[in-house]
Amino acid sequence: MIKTIILAGGYGTRLGDVTDTIPKPMVEIGGIPIIVHIMNHYAHYGHNEFYIALGYKADYIKKYFDNFNSKWDIKLIDTGVDTQTGGRYKIISKEIGNERAFLTYGDGLSDININKLLDFHISNKKIITVSAVHPSARFGELHLEGDRVISFKEKPQLQSGWINGGFFVIEPEFYNFINKQDVMLEREPLEAAAMKSELYAFKHEGFWQCMDTRRDHHLLETLWQSNDAPWKF
Repeated sequence: MIKTIILAGGYGTRLGDVTDTIPKPMVEIGGIPIIVHIMNHYAHYGHNEFYIALGYKADYIKKYFDNFNSKWDIKLIDTGVDTQTGGRYKIISKEIGNERAFLTYGDGLSDININKLLDFHISNKKIITVSAVHPSARFGELHLEGDRVISFKEKPQLQSGWINGGFFVIEPEFYNFINKQDVMLEREPLEAAAMKSELYAFKHEGFWQCMDTRRDHHLLETLWQSNDAPWKF
């Protein structure tokens, strides 16, 4: 079984006053914290050993999981309030040791097949694999022919570009790409891995949605309440 690291220490400031009282990973969708939705996703594919990197309002998350009844193996590790994502990963990787691991953020939901992601990673024999997804458009997408609108799509999923979807598979050698705690995973470490041809992308064409804003949260809650939540297994 491969261990799963969840980065759950950020401030979540773009959610407004919601995160004044609770940390972002504990914001509920359908009465369930988003971090538990994410853990359910991995557990569905047989991966139920979790290392949760805590920071902002760590005690809130600790209290929740103290009373959490599941068969999962959950380790809560305080990685510091102001530590960047790269530093949080490095702290957790010391706990895991010389093992391959999954890594994801505590605020993104998807219907990505975790085991296919893993198989893809193993087949390429590289240090790190990132899931690549199409971002959702913030506004309605217009296709024009001159001044004439030939199609209109209300907030579609853009097919023209790829972004970091946040579901990683990482070999222990990636530890060496992070030389300080105040570095963002998404900056120098991943850029360096890409320069050395050690970063591959698993393209996911299905559902993916982060929860950065109140609007994102409303969308996810609406999908859940309408029984149309693609991430529900």
